[in-house]
Amino acid sequence: MAEAVLTSAALRLFMARLVEGRWSSRPKAPVRSGSPVLPWDPIQSLLRKKSALLFGRRCQRTFFAFAALACLGLSAFAQTDVNDVHVQPREIEKSKGAPDAPDAPKEKENVVHSPTDGLSAHVRPLKVDVDLVLVPVTITDPMNRLVTGLDKENFQLFEGNSSQEIRTFSSEDAPVSLGVIFDSSGSMTSKMDRAKDAVIEFFKTANPQDEFFMITFNDEPEEVTDFTSSVDEIQNKLVFAVPRRRTALLDAIYMGMSKMRQAKYPKKALLIISDGGDNHSRYTENEIRALVKEADVMIYAIGIYDRYASAVEERLGPQLLSDITELTGGRAFTIDNPNDLGDVATKIGVELRNQYVLGYRPTKVVRDGKWRKIKVKLLPPKGLPPLKVYARTGYYAPAE
Repeated sequence: MAEAVLTSAALRLFMARLVEGRWSSRPKAPVRSGSPVLPWDPIQSLLRKKSALLFGRRCQRTFFAFAALACLGLSAFAQTDVNDVHVQPREIEKSKGAPDAPDAPKEKENVVHSPTDGLSAHVRPLKVDVDLVLVPVTITDPMNRLVTGLDKENFQLFEGNSSQEIRTFSSEDAPVSLGVIFDSSGSMTSKMDRAKDAVIEFFKTANPQDEFFMITFNDEPEEVTDFTSSVDEIQNKLVFAVPRRRTALLDAIYMGMSKMRQAKYPKKALLIISDGGDNHSRYTENEIRALVKEADVMIYAIGIYDRYASAVEERLGPQLLSDITELTGGRAFTIDNPNDLGDVATKIGVELRNQYVLGYRPTKVVRDGKWRKIKVKLLPPKGLPPLKVYARTGYYAPAE
């Protein structure tokens, strides 16, 4: 009876502590032999079973909790965008000499698409220092001979209708950046050897400091030599020019004007040697006219024309070259005998190195980027026949 009461009391104590959550986890004191407690205690056995059950459930809960956290972590990692990186970029210090891109003034350029490769080339318009405008001038007599020995007092210069004071005057032989535009179309077959000889004669008048490049053209223009001071290099490349196909003269002029952007000297010129008008260019005559007006490049031409031209472009060829060259202050020479090529080429070379250069400061400065017309008048010494003046017709004023 006493044992039953003890067991019942112990069970009630266990249940009360379990409900209140105050069950102690301290180890029980060992039972001494002779203790009134039975060796096998059902209460202790029940307690151990309950403790093991609670421990297992706690471990199970802990395991599921860790598993849930791991799944959430993997999901979050999988949903992270590789581009969503919150790292402050390191600022690179700008070079002191480099201008800020947004504030840097942009120079206006004319964009012309290349006829050969589809790319776009940028041709900068002639920009004249507003403080000094330089005008190269050539003077010839009625026999088309070069006139030298004139003085500053023999010239008058006008911008528009306003007379300008000539501040600088010179006639020295300055180095030239020069490009040869050589026709290698099929119609040059009977004239090719003479034309090559003319180029060689032209280079005999060269200044040792001059630089040259050469472009040949038929269906399309081709740059055969870059800028060089070696006349032999130009001549060696010229040997391989073979007449064939049609004539893309205007495209070749465009390429030559574009190449002049790389010139080393301020004095620049093109020499065109061709036997007829254009019949295969992508550019029009008006486009090339606008191009040569904006560029500070003199153009000279030697036209080798047949007396009885059958094609329309051949009949219009002399006028085409004459109009383009006069815009730049250069000249076009028309010959019908290939044997005269060498003499004319030599004359052009001498003329390039015996020009007068007039410099003036405009009396009215307006930065509007518009065309300014230039007119040079001659006051020749007494006793001279009527003389002809060749000078560029104007320039574009600065736009800013």
